[in-house]
Amino acid sequence: MKKIFWVKVDPFDKKLITTALESGVDAVQVKKGDTQKVHELSKIKTIAEDGDFILGKDVKIVKINRKEDEDKVIAESGKIPVIIQNKETEEGQADWTIIPLENLISKTTNLIQTVKSAEEAKIALTTMEKGADGILLETDDFQEIKETAKVIRESNNEKLELVEAEIIGTEPVAMSDRCCVDTGSILPPGKGILAGDTSSAMFLVYNENVESPYCDPRPFRVNAGAVHAYVRIPNNKTQYMMELKSGSEVLVVDKEGNTEVAVVGRNKIEKRPMMLVRAKTKEGREVTLIMQNAETIRLTSPEGEPLSITHLKPGDKVLAYTEEAGRHFGVQVKETIQER
Repeated sequence: MKKIFWVKVDPFDKKLITTALESGVDAVQVKKGDTQKVHELSKIKTIAEDGDFILGKDVKIVKINRKEDEDKVIAESGKIPVIIQNKETEEGQADWTIIPLENLISKTTNLIQTVKSAEEAKIALTTMEKGADGILLETDDFQEIKETAKVIRESNNEKLELVEAEIIGTEPVAMSDRCCVDTGSILPPGKGILAGDTSSAMFLVYNENVESPYCDPRPFRVNAGAVHAYVRIPNNKTQYMMELKSGSEVLVVDKEGNTEVAVVGRNKIEKRPMMLVRAKTKEGREVTLIMQNAETIRLTSPEGEPLSITHLKPGDKVLAYTEEAGRHFGVQVKETIQER
C-alpha cells in the first residue's frame, strides 16, 4: 500500500508549507487556526484540532515512554491512524529507536512514525521489511523535506522482475479500438507501460519519446494496445485499458523493472488497423497483445531500446512481465483460471 507522507509545520511557515506541497506531501500538521491559511495556498488536507483530520478524533498521537504505551497504539490504530512519538532524551531530543516500531508493526497497522530526517524516514519505512504505514516529518529544513519526499517516492515504487520473451510472430487483425495513454509526465527514453491481452503476461510497451520521420516525439504518450488489454497500475493491481481516464494512475516501468507512478491526463481511444504480437518466454509462457499496426508503435528490447512492431521478426527478444494467472477486479487472487 502507498506510504503516507505528512509534514508538521508549527509554527506556520508559508515557505515550509509550499516546499511540502511541491514535494508531494499528503497532509500537513498545523496548530489550531492555521488550516484556512494552508487552504489559501493549496487544496491540501490539514491535521489539527480544527483541521480536515481532527486531532483526537480522526488521528491520534501516542508518545511511547514505556512498553504499556504500545498497547494504547494498538487499541487506537485498528480504527484510525496513530502518530507515534518516541520518548525524549534528557537533552529534549527524540529518542530514536526502532524497537517500539518493530513491536507495533508485528501487531497492527495505521502506524505513522514521527521522524526528524530523511534518514530516519528510510529506517521507519523499511523496518522489518514492511515498515510503518507512513511518516510525520518534523523539521524546519527545506532540503530535508525534499530528501524525505524522495525516500517516500522510492518506498512507494514497486520493483518488478522483467523477463525476456522471444517473438513468435505478428499478424494483422481486424480494425479495433486502441488506446493512446497520455500521461502527465515527460517519460524519458527506455520507459513505458506494461500491457497484455491477459493479466498474467504483459509486454513492456515503449513510450513515444523517439525521433521518427512520421511524427514528432510525444514523450508523455504510450500507444499501449486495444481497449480490452490489461495494464499494470499501482499497488500490484491491473485495470482494463479502456477504464483508464483523466486522473487514473499507471505504472511506468524501465528495463530493470524499476517503477514510478504517472497520472493519466487522457486516454485517447480511436479505431485503427491492428496487429497481434505473439511471444514466448524461456519458461514457455505465451505473451500476446493486440496493438495498433503502425511503425511508431514499439516494444522494448532487453537492452532498453525501442523495437517497432512492424519490424519484428521471429527470434527477436523483447521484455515482458509474467505472473501466476488469477485476478478479480484487478486484485491478484489464487484460483483455477485459463486465459487464452
